[in-house]
Amino acid sequence: MTEMKLWQRTPASDYTAGLPIGTGRLAAMVLGNPATERVALNHEWLWRGESRCRDTQPRAHLLAAVRQLLLEGRYEEGTIRGAEAFGNISGDRDEPIHVDPYQPAGDLFFQLDHGAVADYRRELDLRNGLVSVQYEAAGTHFTRHYLAHIPSDLILVRLTANRRFGVRVWLDRVADEHCLARRERLILDGIFNAGISFRVQVRPHLRGGSSRWQEDVLVIDDVDEVLLAIDIGTSATGRSPQQECRKRRLQHANWEELVRDHQRAYQNLYGKLQLEVDVAAANLPTDERLAALRQGVEDPGLPLLFFNYGRYLHVASTATAELPPNLQGKWNEELDPSFRCDYHHNVNLQMNYWHAEAGHLQWTAKLLFDHVERFITHGRKAARDLYGCDGVLIPLQTDPWGRSTPQWFGWDVWIGGAAWLAQHLWWHYEYGLDMEFLRQRAYPFFKEVAAFYESYLIEDEAGILQIVPSQSPENRFVGGGDLPVTLCVSATCDVLLAQQALEYARRTAELLGVDEDKQQVWAAMVEKLPQIGTGRFGQLLEWNQDFDEFEPGHRHYSHLIGMYPGDQLDPEKTPELWQAARLSLERRLAHDGAHAPWSRVWTACLFARMGDGQQAWFHLLEQLQQYSSASLLSLHTPELFQIDGNLGGTAVVLEMLLQSYGGELQLLPALPAAWLNGQARGLRARGGYEIDLAWAQGALARAEIRPSVSGTCTILQAAGRYRIADDRGVSVEARRDGHRLVFDVSNERNYLVSPA
Repeated sequence: MTEMKLWQRTPASDYTAGLPIGTGRLAAMVLGNPATERVALNHEWLWRGESRCRDTQPRAHLLAAVRQLLLEGRYEEGTIRGAEAFGNISGDRDEPIHVDPYQPAGDLFFQLDHGAVADYRRELDLRNGLVSVQYEAAGTHFTRHYLAHIPSDLILVRLTANRRFGVRVWLDRVADEHCLARRERLILDGIFNAGISFRVQVRPHLRGGSSRWQEDVLVIDDVDEVLLAIDIGTSATGRSPQQECRKRRLQHANWEELVRDHQRAYQNLYGKLQLEVDVAAANLPTDERLAALRQGVEDPGLPLLFFNYGRYLHVASTATAELPPNLQGKWNEELDPSFRCDYHHNVNLQMNYWHAEAGHLQWTAKLLFDHVERFITHGRKAARDLYGCDGVLIPLQTDPWGRSTPQWFGWDVWIGGAAWLAQHLWWHYEYGLDMEFLRQRAYPFFKEVAAFYESYLIEDEAGILQIVPSQSPENRFVGGGDLPVTLCVSATCDVLLAQQALEYARRTAELLGVDEDKQQVWAAMVEKLPQIGTGRFGQLLEWNQDFDEFEPGHRHYSHLIGMYPGDQLDPEKTPELWQAARLSLERRLAHDGAHAPWSRVWTACLFARMGDGQQAWFHLLEQLQQYSSASLLSLHTPELFQIDGNLGGTAVVLEMLLQSYGGELQLLPALPAAWLNGQARGLRARGGYEIDLAWAQGALARAEIRPSVSGTCTILQAAGRYRIADDRGVSVEARRDGHRLVFDVSNERNYLVSPA
């Protein structure tokens, strides 16, 4: 079973129960009300723009005093001074946050006058991204289709019935003190105070019938079919909203042909990975299945649906986009959304992309890299202004304008964002082995990040390079003061990020055969970084000392990034630290940790990385039960959708099926018992591999390995006996090295691994 439909018997009770569609540039939430429908509309660049030119001010002269306090162990005072020096634009804790909020564009409304409704069904088909609403009313069968049409980059709404019908259509937007809006029929124009302008425009296509205007409402009578083509334009990127809207229009209104064209484009993006699991089909609506799961009814197909849904949401957030998914992907109805619906660089944006390379959505990474590069120019100025450093500084949280300003007093004195984002450029190389990408895009950024560390790290009397100020994102320890984050010296997260960033720069220079002197500098710096230690409970230290944790069940696992998503911790190379990391995770959970959707799926990813499929499965189910809406959108609070829980959930499943750290393949490393039989096609692995897997009774039945380069393939944990043959049926000699199976591969052949 593939589990490719979400459906319900009722309209959405609120926004988070809606069904999302999107082209990437545009997005819409379908609520499905049969009487008066509201389709909530978004454009990826529709941020107010009031603060798009904000800037940093010189404060590097304050750094030495803050460092001195922290090095002396005066953490509370050092934290306060650091927050005042570098904590937001003015250093004033009462300064308003200057991150622009992501904004709704407006709403499309339409109204059919047909009385009571029966046999209602609302569904999203993940095979093509088509939302449909069907029902009976007074003997008439009504059908509505909603499609984010990728070829035209428009939102389409189609209304039909088995008889002629009438409908009223209009646009509106909620009252907004920050925005001057004007409606003229099916055009809505808006401009934000000191910000950007935008336009929402609807072009109707009618088959039969007639139309007339009642003020700004389009009244359509006696029609066979209504097709509404919705576009949105903004002034964010230099064009006028009108120019953006003029670029796109439907060439025809033949619905069947439009759907065929869309499905071809959609499947080319979504359809290169398929996962099937032999579990019983569920005939209940999605919301009823979720309710039953919460009551203890087993439903092993629901996590499969959640996996496919995460990939769908990612495609719907990126297909025609210029920006990566923000905290809510591209869907938001609030004028003042939580966290500004922004980009958080201390796990949330990264988690949106944890699944992309392995999950055959690597093409979406370009948007993330564009986002990173958008910050380089101002990030250089910010590094110089705030810390007197070379290289680039990328802030903890921000918007799309490329301004590297600290924003949130007490939270954002952190320098690890650029290093953590660099991980994704390295992954893109590891999975695809694209040397031109490494040369043209990755290495220039790695050098910027390394240059920052070269000028930021300070050597202590013992010759150790310390990171000061440092923090473990969003966490604090006892004795560190009352601000929400304690500044310190060389938190484990920062040390691991510096280590991997410097290694990316060194290894890339080595691969490209350039900058031999820099290679030596970076290697020496890595050797002089602080050693990661363990605490009195055997746990992995989160800070430079074994402090008492203010919140032992804290939602962040920043000190565990060396286990996942990083790879510095390893069960063979660093067994003691590996076990200490697991103990840290278990201690967090014993104190009611993982109390956020993204934290819960990070927990599941960590257990999957450790090969514990049952614990990974348990926490994936907890994500569904505790943090999902009726339409499986991830909820940070009962009302707040946050997409990282959805996309991180997709990463959990991929981590269960295939791991490839260091380019060594581990097949089915954390397969849950609930998925005894199944197959996956189109998985990607580090080292340039594409892999199909099939398993039966919890054991590997078949693996097809397709290498993109010739070389040596290594399969980890290959304890059983396997036969390896190429695509001609010729046996391939394999060498056993402990629990590793090693064999030579050619990029001109595919290789079949099966039990001997």
